Amino acid sequence: MWSSHAVRSSNSLISTTLLPGLVAVFVVVRPVCYIVSRSREAAEKIIAECKTSNPDGQYIFIKGVISLMSGVDRACEKITSKESVINLLFLTPMVPDFNRSVTAEDLHLVTALGYYARMLFALRLLPPLTRTKSLSRVFDIAAGALNLSLLSLRGHLATLTKFGLESLAIRAPSVSFIQTFPGIVVTPFFDTFAGDIRAAMRSWSWLASRWIAVPIEESWERNLFLPTSARYPPAARADASGVRLVDGMTVARGIHGKAGSSVCSLGWGGESTPEKMEKLLTKYRDEGMVDKVWEDLGSVFKRTTGSRQ
Repeated sequence: MWSSHAVRSSNSLISTTLLPGLVAVFVVVRPVCYIVSRSREAAEKIIAECKTSNPDGQYIFIKGVISLMSGVDRACEKITSKESVINLLFLTPMVPDFNRSVTAEDLHLVTALGYYARMLFALRLLPPLTRTKSLSRVFDIAAGALNLSLLSLRGHLATLTKFGLESLAIRAPSVSFIQTFPGIVVTPFFDTFAGDIRAAMRSWSWLASRWIAVPIEESWERNLFLPTSARYPPAARADASGVRLVDGMTVARGIHGKAGSSVCSLGWGGESTPEKMEKLLTKYRDEGMVDKVWEDLGSVFKRTTGSRQ
């Protein structure tokens, strides 16, 4: 795990290293920043916070029902109609509802938001991501380097996402992809649960904040470092790597077990997938999982949007 000092050292170089006018979807680095949300009220709160931190940024709200793939498609069309180049795509959608609710497109809500919508955003925005002359990265906050057992929902979605990102990296080697687990961070998300679960989550978060939670400021710093550092480069194009390495940092090992392999799965401190998990990924890969995941994505997107790609 890299120290907070090293993370801050890297972050301090962003404004002098990366090209001005970066275009980001839901990330803030002196950007044109697109925030895609179902709720204008929620987006305006985020925009107000962003303007306080960086009044020079441009923040654009796009309304979209992103639990529906057709809604994701429309949001991407709006973004690409305005921007020919995108530097960062920051994926975070999830819902505090772990029952078996089904969307109008016949997808379970948790998988629609936690997996399919994220992959469709990345797929539809690959063309502008590949046109950039500098940083080009997709940043997915979810399970990261956690349990890969296909018997659990978390492990299932984490594994699907890894191979989904790998499928995209094959088609866009000039873009790097990061899947990360941010650690336990106490945020207003815990207040969005309902009923008894909300009370339990509040109690749990109170205890976590005192013992095991990552301070929110440190989480912010680390989740700015990961999408911008040259520690996580794409397989092709050195000029898309990001902020130069500092404090003895080296290029991270990707999910193929070698440095600089475009797709990294990380723990909250930025550490790569353990070798034990890499071996399990290799086993799944040898069983044709990458192709199976790509075929499933194409089938779902064709059914819900009319287009596989």
